[in-house]
Amino acid sequence: MNLPASAQTALQAFSACPSWEQRARLLMQWGDQLAPLSDDERCEANRVQGCESQVWLVGERNGAHWQFRASSDARLLRGLLALLLARVNGLAQTELSQLDLPDWFTQLGLARHLSPSRSNGLQAVLTRMQQLLDAGDQGTARH
Repeated sequence: MNLPASAQTALQAFSACPSWEQRARLLMQWGDQLAPLSDDERCEANRVQGCESQVWLVGERNGAHWQFRASSDARLLRGLLALLLARVNGLAQTELSQLDLPDWFTQLGLARHLSPSRSNGLQAVLTRMQQLLDAGDQGTARH
């Protein structure tokens, strides 16, 4: 599976950080670059269930490919969301359904620093993306 350009950028940036402290700082910087969601988008319908922190996700289809935006009230989680979005945005539905999330965070050198609750939360975000894709196939995606 080919990596989107933004995912390649992330991989290069995180590979260049030898220590966890540097990766954590970089993670926060990536989170700060997330496009903010509007108050209307930060609604219950867009909230991801299964996350300890508040996480909101919106997605829209552009032809065969999907673009997602997400936000969280937790700064570290915003960074993780930014990295997840870098990996998934622009993928077709079949590519998204084959994504190995733990492998992606392992490649970035972050997997062993993710608590079980954060890993579960990111998996919940990926599951919610899949639900949006399925709903989009049926013509019922909400924006």
